[in-house]
Amino acid sequence: MTKVDILSVNISDKKGIIKKPVPSIELNKTGVAQDAHAGNWHRQVSLLAQESIDRFSEQAKRKINFGEFAENITTQGIILHKTAPLDRFTMGDMVLEVTQIGKKCHGDNCSIFREVGNCVMPKEGIFCRVLKGGNLKAGDQLEYQPRIMRTLIITLSDRASRGEYADKSGPLLKKLAEEFFKLKNRHYKIETLIIPDNEEQLKTILKKAQAENYDMVFTTGGTGIGPKDITPDVVKPLLTKEIPGIMELIRVKYGMEKANALVSRGIAGVMDKTLIYTLPGSPKAVNEYCSEIFKTIEHSLYMLNELDLHG
Repeated sequence: MTKVDILSVNISDKKGIIKKPVPSIELNKTGVAQDAHAGNWHRQVSLLAQESIDRFSEQAKRKINFGEFAENITTQGIILHKTAPLDRFTMGDMVLEVTQIGKKCHGDNCSIFREVGNCVMPKEGIFCRVLKGGNLKAGDQLEYQPRIMRTLIITLSDRASRGEYADKSGPLLKKLAEEFFKLKNRHYKIETLIIPDNEEQLKTILKKAQAENYDMVFTTGGTGIGPKDITPDVVKPLLTKEIPGIMELIRVKYGMEKANALVSRGIAGVMDKTLIYTLPGSPKAVNEYCSEIFKTIEHSLYMLNELDLHG
């Protein structure tokens, strides 16, 4: 695990002003005790890396003091804005969870902007919520624990499972998922399976993925109306919530170009906290479906983890 050094801890009694270093801070369920930004929202604690401050200091041609950009915690050791929401920082029992990267800059309406002349916080600061509280001081070390997106891709095909032909849709789906995770600065682990069109085998695999809290499962194949097209029929009873809009959009969008797309019975939904999407078995369809599904994944993950980013 990556260690993150704490250089300074800082508080202020008003929003929009420079924070002052203090000997230590208490983190509780609403954020930093006695700090103006504490509350029942997702931006309870702000962090800014000294690496970002140093770069700005060179541009500004002057020394930037701890807390000058209104960060609660000044760190050193990693580039904070390369983290992602749902990553965590821990120290003993204390747990901070990343909720937002950067924020809107208020420009001249912000006293920090007026006093300093610019602000690095909107681009490179990050925000966390407190999952478990504790005390923090300069000289302490946090452990950075990236959220690893556990993903399972299942190809359903009797012939591919027997080795009669090479699966193309599963590897393509894996490639597209890898590109998506890298774009989002996500750590990930992707597993792939090829199984026959077997109802009981699919059900067993899905229940195991649900029990082990996989973040998402994709299936490819078995979404049509043929005798062996059983994927949606197996998946639907396992859902705790269905997400109909995704597949409805895809069917209409591509069905307007090619009517055969309207025959797909693919579904999307949630098994507790595991997202699941059933895609057709052709590489062309995998490309089309992923181009729409991936637009919704980050927001879906936030909702499942009770992270409201509207505030």
